[in-house]
Amino acid sequence: MNKNAMLEINGSCSTTSLSPVSKPWELGDLPESCVSSILKHLDPPEIFKLAMLSRAFHSASLADFIWDSKLPPNYKFLVDKVLRINGSSLDYYMPKKVIYAKLCQPNRFDGGTKEVWLDKSSGKMFLSISSKALRITGIGDRRYWNYIPTEESRFQTVAYLQQIWWVEVLGELDFEFPPGNYSVFFRLQLGKASIKRFGRRVCNLDQVHGWDIKPARFQLSTSNGQKSLSERYLHEPGNWLHYHVGDFVVESTIMMSIKFSMVQIDCTHTKGGLCLDSVLIYPSEFRKNLLQA
Repeated sequence: MNKNAMLEINGSCSTTSLSPVSKPWELGDLPESCVSSILKHLDPPEIFKLAMLSRAFHSASLADFIWDSKLPPNYKFLVDKVLRINGSSLDYYMPKKVIYAKLCQPNRFDGGTKEVWLDKSSGKMFLSISSKALRITGIGDRRYWNYIPTEESRFQTVAYLQQIWWVEVLGELDFEFPPGNYSVFFRLQLGKASIKRFGRRVCNLDQVHGWDIKPARFQLSTSNGQKSLSERYLHEPGNWLHYHVGDFVVESTIMMSIKFSMVQIDCTHTKGGLCLDSVLIYPSEFRKNLLQA
């Protein structure tokens, strides 16, 4: 435990509050104010575990001041966006510990086409945007694109491209981001979403073609002028991969508009056999974990 925590605990736990008694001293005998001072300096998972030790620890863990520093600066926006019951915000009558726990669960919004959640340990914010929330050229013509069900998507559905000359996928999001560095990815797979046969994963690659001739272009821009552009060949048929679109920086908690796209518009050849699952927005420090997933 760090020095500041010890100083605060010493100030909260006076000798009078812990005077000698005949029975052996137990952890549950700590005053609630002392327990709260201890919990304030721990990570959320540790706080949740210690809250199960005793009634005193559980009560102390509910103190709002403990969770003020754990919740992201935009938590009120998130509450209004995804945690409303009958039009009323949960923030007005629920302990912040409960709000934190609820925000750590995947929460759908915008008709279930988008999902947001917090990392349990750090409180960092993550976003996932389904293929149904993207503007896909030709999606209304079943000769080109279809939505197909699959258990391999958190949204249970992906957009599947059979064949087309002009591939264009556009997305836009207006959201209040807490300060930090963020990375944007497309989650794609060459090959039709897999099915299981005799317990084994099987991916249909029959329609995969055209992606090794010219690269796909990924682009990102933000309302405050940040831009990113890259080109990548799509590869590794049969595997879900995260293709990095670009990064952006948020310096203060503000509403920001971001636009992102994937295009392959060289009409000299057709492209096909592509599954488009979602677009992910991750804190950049988690980028390595995502690419290894």
